[in-house]
Amino acid sequence: MATDFAVFLRRFLTAHLSGLRGCSPNTVASYRDTFKLLIVFFRDDRAIPPERLTLDCIDTAAVTGFLNWLEVNRHNSTSTRNQRLAAISSFSRWLQSQDPTQLARCQDILAIPAKKQAQPTVHHLTVEQTRRLLAAPDRSTRHGRRDATLLATLYDTAARVQELADLTVRDIRLEPPALIAVTGKGRKTRHVPLTANTTALLDAYLAEHRLNRPGHDDHPVFFNQHSSKLRPVSEKMHQVGVEIPNHRRGLMGDLAVAVGGWQL
Repeated sequence: MATDFAVFLRRFLTAHLSGLRGCSPNTVASYRDTFKLLIVFFRDDRAIPPERLTLDCIDTAAVTGFLNWLEVNRHNSTSTRNQRLAAISSFSRWLQSQDPTQLARCQDILAIPAKKQAQPTVHHLTVEQTRRLLAAPDRSTRHGRRDATLLATLYDTAARVQELADLTVRDIRLEPPALIAVTGKGRKTRHVPLTANTTALLDAYLAEHRLNRPGHDDHPVFFNQHSSKLRPVSEKMHQVGVEIPNHRRGLMGDLAVAVGGWQL
């Protein structure tokens, strides 16, 4: 027979997160991973196997011990620790309305504070470096015109690299007021206005690649030689300094470092 924890956890991950709240698969997977680790913690550190793990086992002391275990045994960062705590807190907040007998226990867990962490310095390009980066592509070539349009679009929208790669033709409106619909994490969409220069570049780019014709609404805006959307490179690129990096190495990697720091 399933324990009360197993029953409530299944309802939380399926009926609540996936059903009622409509969370994305990635979000649900992140919550699931937190509880997988919690189960491992109880099994290895507290000698409580999954089939004996009940809600009574999960109190403030256990959750605090779990968070310390993440940092000491698994060498997780403070950010990861706080993310796991947020998942457990979300479960506890939901559980309050499902089983009132757990109200006090849940509120004790919700009172556990997130751990403070040092805020890293945000590095960004100077105005002159940004001008040189935007002027780097050779606009006399088809590839260079694509790169120039890509850079200008990224600068205007402050989109994440993956968000830029996911753009389709239907996301762009060039008629006044020109804007782009950018869909990010959690499937949240934001509408970002475009400057006149970026609008002109996109207009010419779409016309050159015949993407402004009917039937191309779902085609990626920026694509490779196989007409597939660009894939962000995973290798770490050199930090952009005074010298403009060679854009033929792959602009997507440089963009993550070069333009991502602008606070727009």
